[in-house]
Amino acid sequence: MTQKEKREYLIRELLSELPQYRDMIIPENEEEQKRLLRSLMNIRPPRPISEEFLNIQDEYLREEVAARGVTDSAALPVSSLDSRLALWRGDITTLKIDAIVNAANSALRGCFIPCHSCVDNIIHSVSGIRLRLACDQLMKEQGHEEPTGRAKITPAYNLPAKYVIHTVGPIVSGPLTEQHCRQLADCYESCLKLAADSGLKSIAFCCISTGEFHFPQKKAAEIAVRTVVDYLNGDARVEKVVFNVFKQEDYNIYRGILG
Repeated sequence: MTQKEKREYLIRELLSELPQYRDMIIPENEEEQKRLLRSLMNIRPPRPISEEFLNIQDEYLREEVAARGVTDSAALPVSSLDSRLALWRGDITTLKIDAIVNAANSALRGCFIPCHSCVDNIIHSVSGIRLRLACDQLMKEQGHEEPTGRAKITPAYNLPAKYVIHTVGPIVSGPLTEQHCRQLADCYESCLKLAADSGLKSIAFCCISTGEFHFPQKKAAEIAVRTVVDYLNGDARVEKVVFNVFKQEDYNIYRGILG
């Protein structure tokens, strides 16, 4: 099957699960097809699906990842502040590394808003349906929502990374408090400890809580770097930490801290 044939197969299968959309005509335009497929994946609840679908999905998504290009974290320049740290501006779903960190919500099953711009949505969209199924299994076993500052690990499936570490950052809906700051530091520490305990040597952090959760960017970066350095000084099992940013503003903040 070509990429187009795989994409149309996946769309048809997902539409067939939705009685109200079974007769929808699939657009001819490639970008419209990709947006429709991502939307259908985003809204799909975590329920069983055929192995045939999953296998074709995996083939399709891996080809899409390869076409976008992969950045090897091992080749990133290190910080003058600490050779274990690196700063990189780019799409975290294109990074080859042991683990990337996902800024999740407390349900920990991904973002259900079609084509939303949050990192949670983007990671799930590129990884595929298996990621939501794995997260759902973890949460069913846990029996309650994920507390702020904790972390869970899953395979990364179709991402260039090996694993995804999911953490729930603090939501800042008013003035920033000491509790918010402690909770954010807990996120970084929990992710590092989970990575180390899982035998991982490298990890990439997104800017936890600074997007939809409204944590002030500069303060968040200061907490992130301080917490990571303090952790690495006490536990050498993790050998490389990448601070991944997407916005130029965040890049400038981290560059000022890291040198």
